[in-house]
Amino acid sequence: MANGWSLLISVLFIVVFCAVAWFASPKGENQTVWRSTLVLSAWACWLMWAITFLAQWHPLISPQRADLRPEYVNGPVKSQGAVF
Repeated sequence: MANGWSLLISVLFIVVFCAVAWFASPKGENQTVWRSTLVLSAWACWLMWAITFLAQWHPLISPQRADLRPEYVNGPVKSQGAVF
């Protein structure tokens, strides 16, 4: 079940990944490129996941079915009792 802890755990994971990527990037003239690429791609992936997660967690529009018969639009019709 999704809850608010998912966001916090994922941010913690991304921060740890970015810290490891920052210090473990290969040394040399392209070190800045490696750091930027790893950190920015990690945050971009997290942002896309977070937007998708939040859109499903608290939807702005509730789904409505359009293929129902008119008598079932507001729920099934309840009978008033058995007729003999």
